[in-house]
Amino acid sequence: MNGSAVEVEVIAMNDNGNSYSYPPIVSHTISDSDPGAYIEMAGYINRSGADVLLLQHEYGIFGGESGVLLLHLLRRVSIPVVVTFHTVFQQPGFHQKEVLKKVAGLATRIVIMNGLAIGFLTDIYGVPAEKIVRIPHGVPDFESSRHRLMPAPPEWKGRTVILTFGLIGRSKGLETVIRALPKVVERHPEILYVVLGKTHPNVVRYSGEEYREYLQQIIGKLGLGRYVMFIDRYVDELELMSLLKAADLYVTPYLSKTQITSGTLSYAIGGGCAVISTPYWHAEELLQDGRGLLFEFQDDSELARHIILLIDQPDVMKKMQEAAYAYGQSISWSRTGDAYLTILQQVGRETNEKHEEPAIDYPPIDFRHMHRMTFPEGILQHSLGAVPSLRHGFCLDDNARALLVALKACQLGLKSDVTGLITRYLTYIQLMQQPDGSFKNYLTFDRVPLDDDFPDDAFGRATWALGYLIRYAPGDSLMLTANEMFNRLMPHIGRLKYARGYANCILGLFHYVKRFPDQERFISLIIQLADNLCVRYYQHHLEDWHWFEDSLTYDNGLIPAALYMAHELTCKDEYLYVAGITRKFLEEKCFINSWLSLVGNKRWQRFSSSYELYAQQPIDALAMVLMYECAFKATGDRTFISQMLQSFRWFLGENDLGISVYDFETKGCNDGIEEKNINRNQGAESTMAWLMARLTVEPYLIF
Repeated sequence: MNGSAVEVEVIAMNDNGNSYSYPPIVSHTISDSDPGAYIEMAGYINRSGADVLLLQHEYGIFGGESGVLLLHLLRRVSIPVVVTFHTVFQQPGFHQKEVLKKVAGLATRIVIMNGLAIGFLTDIYGVPAEKIVRIPHGVPDFESSRHRLMPAPPEWKGRTVILTFGLIGRSKGLETVIRALPKVVERHPEILYVVLGKTHPNVVRYSGEEYREYLQQIIGKLGLGRYVMFIDRYVDELELMSLLKAADLYVTPYLSKTQITSGTLSYAIGGGCAVISTPYWHAEELLQDGRGLLFEFQDDSELARHIILLIDQPDVMKKMQEAAYAYGQSISWSRTGDAYLTILQQVGRETNEKHEEPAIDYPPIDFRHMHRMTFPEGILQHSLGAVPSLRHGFCLDDNARALLVALKACQLGLKSDVTGLITRYLTYIQLMQQPDGSFKNYLTFDRVPLDDDFPDDAFGRATWALGYLIRYAPGDSLMLTANEMFNRLMPHIGRLKYARGYANCILGLFHYVKRFPDQERFISLIIQLADNLCVRYYQHHLEDWHWFEDSLTYDNGLIPAALYMAHELTCKDEYLYVAGITRKFLEEKCFINSWLSLVGNKRWQRFSSSYELYAQQPIDALAMVLMYECAFKATGDRTFISQMLQSFRWFLGENDLGISVYDFETKGCNDGIEEKNINRNQGAESTMAWLMARLTVEPYLIF
């Protein structure tokens, strides 16, 4: 942009793999469901020399749940972004809210078309008011186009025409108008109701023409065949303007209050129609000052009275039409275009530097979902959404995690928030410990233990939890119980086969030794397990592969973390070396962007093969947090604190999808990141990972 010289380039969205014939102003297109296409387009925009990106945001335009794939583009563009929000929900779903918050945070300015949206954005989505500008929905300049308008269709001659236009679907409420017609026809048999527009493509895709056929049935039943006309096609702007100018009345009988913007209503006002509408948000604002009448949702009797009133009193109708037409001139495209241009030029002058992602607030520590998932037997494994799932029962792994979280909370002075939970989770672990000191893992909700092979990970995690309890028990009785259980499991450590079992046991033994530093046999056991990890590293490492196994799977950061803890206790340089080189290898995989990108569980990486970024799980983010805390404690290098906090922010939206995995409403943590959405189940593993990570970083937030 340079003075009055404005160059515009349009990027269009293609839906469902389709392509369309666009005018020359459209230079590029994006396939809405292809994540890579958004990333590629961000690169093109950055190279294009453009000063500002103007984005028209509507949930149905962009791919992924609630248009989340759009964030792949917005997070990567390096020029200022101005966003027009066409829809702002008062009661958004999880994805709707998180996506809009992120889009708003990445925008330099936000344009809304309804004053009500300002309050929604500030109060519900936390958008600063100074970022928001109101520009009404624009309409064609009917006055300057008057000489080009086409005559009314011959079928309209001698008729009083009521018009509704737009894509057709059940939310439009057209049956309300049809049911109002018999009363109108009795008094004004010259009436004609015209429905202009095709059925919405999404409706056709899933329901065909069922709704249009339903309307035809009502028309036939009421004997209204000559009083209703369907124009089942798209029309260009000139024909639409001509039809609006030729119509006498315009009706929007929509069924939902929560429509913040209606382009069809704006067009009708611009064309000088006398408008009758249900009181959805945009209609309430636009039809003020005598520009139209409102009737209650689905109230065909009230609608009929309004129609009869206006036809019976042509002077009232004319006054309403004149008020609408005058207002329409104030929101013509030329005027709204000037308003947009002013904002774009202002934003372009303010900065040409890359915008930064908005700062993230760390939410308070909240245990509500932990309590929701906890029953007398212990904490349940799974949930459906935020609702505990009884059918999946309990497992040792999750109760060990929950015990660690409860103990960590007590350390931070939050004992009142977890009162009674420590004994509940310990009781479950005690129940699952067998007479020989080994453990079973699973218990049904009917309290039936399930047979399983020796659970390497679960055994290790129980060892970690018991060792932690021995060190930080809030009472001597709990410590004695944990100590007895801990000593009973010792003979089974030799049965461990896998790196994560070793790592978890090292963490438990570390805390035990911190409580009883004179127990040399436990220090020797830590050395034995840490040596095993080092041997596994030497067995598997290659020139470009520095890991303990032939694949990167889950909980990866926990293994270097254990070696850092072993070094802290023993001061053996080998542990520090192997921990450092494997940590760096993990960083090469997980920080390919400026945020944490975890190895997905959909397909793990084996040696140098490709791997999936999805499904990413919270336990893997927690493992990174713990790895960096252990690295800091072992080395004193404060850069690890920054990396720990960066890893933690994965939970809050600094991740590949760009939105929060933590649920601010339920206080639970969603089960992970898929390619196009967040997995909305909030099981124990995920929520314990969130809480442990949140509790871990709490002391470091003052740095």
